Amino acid sequence: MKVNFTKMQACGNDYIYFNCFDAHTRITAPQTLSLRLSRRRFGVGGDGIVLMLPSDVADAKMRIFNRDGSEGKMCGNAIRCVAKYLYENKIVTKTDMGIETLSGIKKLSLITAQGFVSAVEVDMGQAILEPGKIPVQLAGEAVIAQPVEINGQVYEITCVSMGNPHAVVFCADVEAWRLAETGPLFEHSPLFPDRVNLEIAEMLSRSHIKMRVWERGSGETLACGTGACACAVAAILNGHCDRDTDITVAMPGGALTIRCTDETIYMTGGCEKIFDGVVAI
Repeated sequence: MKVNFTKMQACGNDYIYFNCFDAHTRITAPQTLSLRLSRRRFGVGGDGIVLMLPSDVADAKMRIFNRDGSEGKMCGNAIRCVAKYLYENKIVTKTDMGIETLSGIKKLSLITAQGFVSAVEVDMGQAILEPGKIPVQLAGEAVIAQPVEINGQVYEITCVSMGNPHAVVFCADVEAWRLAETGPLFEHSPLFPDRVNLEIAEMLSRSHIKMRVWERGSGETLACGTGACACAVAAILNGHCDRDTDITVAMPGGALTIRCTDETIYMTGGCEKIFDGVVAI
């Protein structure tokens, strides 16, 4: 069976998108399909696949599958691309929409010009700091700059959930950090029963952070929307940034603007369609 797909990216976080509003698009084994298509040089190439589906409780539903076939709860970069696709293909014609995810319904505001979406602001909801709900196997009300030992090395970690678990480590030079070595050690550490995304962050100023990310199930990626939010929250908790101000989080694939209020976290960034294609499954 042949199905249509669209390749899209946001800050270099590239996924393969399937329009499951179309009755002809039937994805019965998304885990296997993500494994096959995400391989660069041997497949379409990407950080995973995204299914865009009808929802009973929102304007649409998003399901995301990582490069290793595991299902993710939320992706801040992917959801902006979903909103762009829905609007530009006239599936959802509103510039304010709600999209259902495994971490709840996210509200999005689209920035448009001449029928095209240039950027999207996402209401990401409140960050979760309680260790048991992140989850991380540590005691206390929150994990902020807490020393932990991983594979014989001590790191100061700040843990945040944005619907998915994150561990943030601040350092003097993100470029010098051996992320390919430490990423898997964090991801599969017994400290994190659901695995974890690792963000390495360098403070450039009180409103500018440089970040690299290791995503569970995908490895190092060019950007992570939920990771950028978690990084901004961690910076505020550690006294590096201020609440209710615009914080720029610069990643190898691009930058996002994060604003943390007492009620929620707003993430704003661009999104881009790369190409349409057809694949046999």
